[in-house]
Amino acid sequence: MRKKYPSDITRNQFEMIISILKGARKSTNPRKVDLYEVFCGLLYILKSGCQWRMLPSDFPNYNTVHYYFRIWSEQVNGNPSLLERCMKQLVAKHRTDEGREKNEFLHN
Repeated sequence: MRKKYPSDITRNQFEMIISILKGARKSTNPRKVDLYEVFCGLLYILKSGCQWRMLPSDFPNYNTVHYYFRIWSEQVNGNPSLLERCMKQLVAKHRTDEGREKNEFLHN
């Protein structure tokens, strides 16, 4: 069990977006890494602004996190990246849970 970081999301929140993220990779061999841990590692990088090599060792290896970042942030045919779609979905859910309306930019 790794340390909890302020940038982490809950497993329940992650369940809302896992199907989007899993679609990025063809299923060839069984996945050896927990995508939740990879996503939380990516959130840590984005929140802290640290260098990839400075990712704390209790996350998956920084090379693995960076690999998934490249896949998830790729835009195809001008469509939003998987990462952008996931972030928008999480923000929209958070806003509606607080009784607020979704922002206009979240509808794209």
